[in-house]
Amino acid sequence: MGKDKKKKKPTYYDDGRTIADMSAFGKGPAYNSNGLGRPRSTAKEKWQTYVQAVKQMFIPMLIMLGIITVTFGIVYLLL
Repeated sequence: MGKDKKKKKPTYYDDGRTIADMSAFGKGPAYNSNGLGRPRSTAKEKWQTYVQAVKQMFIPMLIMLGIITVTFGIVYLLL
C-alpha cells in the first residue's frame, strides 16, 4: 500500500491526420475558459504573423510574377 503508482504514459498511434501532439487540446493558460480549445490571439500577434508570411513569400511571388510575365510576352509575340 505504500507504493506510489506511476501514471501510465499514453500510447499514441500515428494515423497520419495530425502533425502535432493534440493531448493538451483545450488545456492550459493559452486557451480560453469556455472549453472550446481555441487559443487566444491578439491583433498584434495576427499582424506579426501576416507580416512574416508576406516577408517569406515576397521572393517566390516575384519569381512567379516574372515567369507569368515572360510566358505572357512569349505567347503575345507568337500570336
